[in-house]
Amino acid sequence: MVVGTFDGSTTNNTNIAKPNCPTACGNITVPYPFGIGTDCSLDDNSFNLTCDTSNYESPKLFIGNGILDIYSISDSELRIFTIVSSQCYNQTGYVDGYTSYTNIGRRKAFTFSTKNKFTVVGCDDYALISGIDDAYFAGGCYGLCREEVDVADGECSGIGCCQASMPKGLTYYNVTLDTLHDHSAVLSFNECGYGFLVEEGKYKFNKSDLSANYQDFKTRIKSTMPIVLDWVIKSNKSCDAEVNVCKGSSSCYDVEGGGGYRCKCNRGYQGNPYLDQGCQGNYNCTCKSGYSGDANVANGCQPKDSNVSMTILVTATIIGLFTILSGIAVMCFGIRRRKLIRLREKFFEQNGGVLLKQKIESQGSNVAMTLYSTEQLRKATDNYSQDKIIGKGAYGVVYKGVLPDNSVVAIKRSKLVDATQAEQFINEVMILTQVIHRHVVKLLGCCLEEEVPVLVYEFISNNTLFHHIHSRPGGLSWLSWENRLRIATEAASALGYLHSEIAMPVIHRDVKSSNILLNENYTTKISDFGISRLVPLGHQEVPTLIQGTLGYLDPEYFNSSQLTEKSDVYSFGVVLAELMTGKKPIGVDRTNKEKNLATYFVTSVKENRLFEIVEPRLLREGTLEQLQEVGNIVKRCLSFIGDDRPTMREVAMELEGLRKFTTHPWVQQHACNNNETKSLVLEVEQSDLYNAPLVYGTNELESSSSVAYMMLAENNPR
Repeated sequence: MVVGTFDGSTTNNTNIAKPNCPTACGNITVPYPFGIGTDCSLDDNSFNLTCDTSNYESPKLFIGNGILDIYSISDSELRIFTIVSSQCYNQTGYVDGYTSYTNIGRRKAFTFSTKNKFTVVGCDDYALISGIDDAYFAGGCYGLCREEVDVADGECSGIGCCQASMPKGLTYYNVTLDTLHDHSAVLSFNECGYGFLVEEGKYKFNKSDLSANYQDFKTRIKSTMPIVLDWVIKSNKSCDAEVNVCKGSSSCYDVEGGGGYRCKCNRGYQGNPYLDQGCQGNYNCTCKSGYSGDANVANGCQPKDSNVSMTILVTATIIGLFTILSGIAVMCFGIRRRKLIRLREKFFEQNGGVLLKQKIESQGSNVAMTLYSTEQLRKATDNYSQDKIIGKGAYGVVYKGVLPDNSVVAIKRSKLVDATQAEQFINEVMILTQVIHRHVVKLLGCCLEEEVPVLVYEFISNNTLFHHIHSRPGGLSWLSWENRLRIATEAASALGYLHSEIAMPVIHRDVKSSNILLNENYTTKISDFGISRLVPLGHQEVPTLIQGTLGYLDPEYFNSSQLTEKSDVYSFGVVLAELMTGKKPIGVDRTNKEKNLATYFVTSVKENRLFEIVEPRLLREGTLEQLQEVGNIVKRCLSFIGDDRPTMREVAMELEGLRKFTTHPWVQQHACNNNETKSLVLEVEQSDLYNAPLVYGTNELESSSSVAYMMLAENNPR
């Protein structure tokens, strides 16, 4: 056993404050994180101090530029000189007084310590101390006596002097001092009453204080009595979350109720744990009483013979305690594990797990559905790490996960939970697991052991259609008119399947380009059924709260709250308009008439200005008939009246028919011998603004549009 003592002779004054900063003000040492002057403290708002060397006989240290005069600084406390409230009387009543308050609330690092006592001195006085922090606080006491002989020195028992305790965490206090009878019965030996906060044990009451000169008493108390402030380095994080906050050979510890932390040197080291030099070792080792040998070498201290039995006893005691503590730890772990299991069972039942199991068992092998455990999905996502997030929406967060068989999946955690809708949720899950279509993302299973259900989908690797249209990665050489038409056809066929080819139709309710995914082969996959609704047999519409995405939302659904499959048709029309124009559904940087893409597109088609808003690249890749026909499909899909819109199956069939035509008729007719046409095609290519934002109204674009119309008139006479 070894006992150590610090050797103070090696204390290095350079390891007190930051380099080139003062280490003291008068006889008060100023250790970092405190500091005097610019860039000398950790936080100018809390730890910056002022040393006044010009207005006093000896230097005085203050908090900031204020009036709080510092008494001393330690590794966890700062003491300031107290402030005295007073009231004095004569035969006619009140003659003079001073009432104080102290506020350190704006300096977030400090709170008044519970080591302080609120003290009242007087024979006809009572005082109230109050504070407003997280909760209102008020306290106080009476100082009473009739004759001077009743008063005893050294006791604050209520006779001539009383004291009250302070709560923890207070940052502000106010003193209210008053009297019962204006000191009329005690004026012969006590003219004044006093109230002040002071560190417990520092003020020793003496009955001569009752008759002392008013100014002399206040000056003595104010110049010798301290108030204790606790200080911390404020932080919303715990020590475990902080990194390298405490320097070499030191450790961090959280301050209970203080909202922050402090640092301290490790045992055997001394110095400043907040500075880069950290704490340094200078430790003299000696053997503990009952041991002998060289304490400076390993195992150098050996027990004396007379203490062998004591050593055995101590060893046995330690082993016994270790066994008991191990048993308690195992019990606590078991209790915690049982609680966790019960909680997961509760969530499983609350989320409809029992009903889902019954449905799976009743349908047997017809259901390709996996029930995942919490452990499986947490392990697959590194405990839902931020690094695994691949998408966020209004209704959930999607993570990329890797299952034990190395299969990659997309795991969606919902943000909302509604226990009353558990049965409906389970019905939707059962139907979606039976949705088998090459252009619909496959639902593989779910986990119901979390507070909200977690759904597991196949992973689609090549981002969203929105990303490819608007972010233009790599110039988007692949996003030709032919591929755009293919993607539109595949998405339409998937929506048509959901509307009319499964047992209970599904309205997607949030069709948009960011919910159309592309796999490694750029094949289309409809995703995100978070707000989808099943349509009961015999019903054409579903009354529901309005949900969707601005710019894609069906205006008829918005006005009536009646959801129909034609709401998906409208949203798909907006996606088609995006594919043709390369513009976002809502453009905050566009003019008022162009801000809403759906409205602007329909207006352009009606006014025969379609080719002015189509991406210039498409004018040379698609036939004009194709562009015109797709434009008309978009116009019909975006009709304000749902009954006037086509069905998704009709849209899919029309788009599939248009995919048969992929080349310009004028290229076919004149590619070999018409130099004039070649120059026209070249002019269209030169005006292709695919890699730059379209600017409507410029002479350049009007010229490009004129060329396109000339070519249309030449090759497509009416």
